[in-house]
Amino acid sequence: MMLSQQHVGILGTGSCLPENVVTNSDLEKMVDTSDEWIVTRTGIRERRIAVAGQNTSDLAYGAAREACERSGTDPRELDLIIVATVIPDMPFPSTACLIQHRLGATRAAAMDIEAACSGFIYGLSIGYHFVVAGTYRRVLVVGAEVLSRITDFTDRNTCVLLGDGAGAAVLGPVEDGRGILAIKLGADGSRADMLKQPAGGSRLPASVETVQARQHFIVMNGREVFKFAVKTIDTAVREVLDECGLTPQDMSLLVPHQANLRIMEAAAGRLGLAMDRIAVNIDRYGNMSAASIPVALHEASRDGRLKPGDLVVLVAFGGGLTWGSVAMRW
Repeated sequence: MMLSQQHVGILGTGSCLPENVVTNSDLEKMVDTSDEWIVTRTGIRERRIAVAGQNTSDLAYGAAREACERSGTDPRELDLIIVATVIPDMPFPSTACLIQHRLGATRAAAMDIEAACSGFIYGLSIGYHFVVAGTYRRVLVVGAEVLSRITDFTDRNTCVLLGDGAGAAVLGPVEDGRGILAIKLGADGSRADMLKQPAGGSRLPASVETVQARQHFIVMNGREVFKFAVKTIDTAVREVLDECGLTPQDMSLLVPHQANLRIMEAAAGRLGLAMDRIAVNIDRYGNMSAASIPVALHEASRDGRLKPGDLVVLVAFGGGLTWGSVAMRW
């Protein structure tokens, strides 16, 4: 959809990552794999893994606090908190309510959303529309995951991919010519079985049988997800730029979901982009699901890779299957 009302953009970003680093060499001791195998197929060299007692809300709070500081926002000014996650602290209350309390954001409404790796993009869309409508003025959007709690460390096809972390952004009004230009969201529930956590919900409640069958861990059809991702990045980026009358060559930076370096390289080829115009941190963090885009965006902003007026596009794909893209002027 083309967006042309009040100008809304990202006022500040933040991130929070566990200090515990797990390298490919560490995984070699746990599962039948090797550093060469992992790097060649994924581009990942290490990832951050939360320690015992470090929960999704802890990482979400750290990222949220930094985003508030960098945006000059007192948490008491926040009107809404949205947390995108597939692994909340508990089914309810929401992780958003937990960090609302820790932040002291007493006037903010709070909710979690679940769109897997596309969650942060979905959260930005929701927050954007609240601000455009005039309902709220400051919205905090967080992507936070502790995927290690639902990772099967006996499955070399998935355990080498995943990491823990959180990223956040504060949305609010910005000056003319800046901010979010267009948003595209999509989903295809017919392919839900490609990427899922089978047990733990109403279909397969936790039981001795589901635990013994290892059904509480992430399972993925890697080959099909790879093909879907390459095509989806290309299509979603072009569609959101078409809404603005722009092309991939107009982009200063593309910030894709960090799922696999080969996916990003293939998508770059289809879009006609050099890799130096793509934000990549998968080598250090792995796939952090909803946290990957906000962490990569925060690092690009913090390190001066993004400058005022730059055209940046965020694009994600994930379980559902879901996807989404956002074009914005920094």
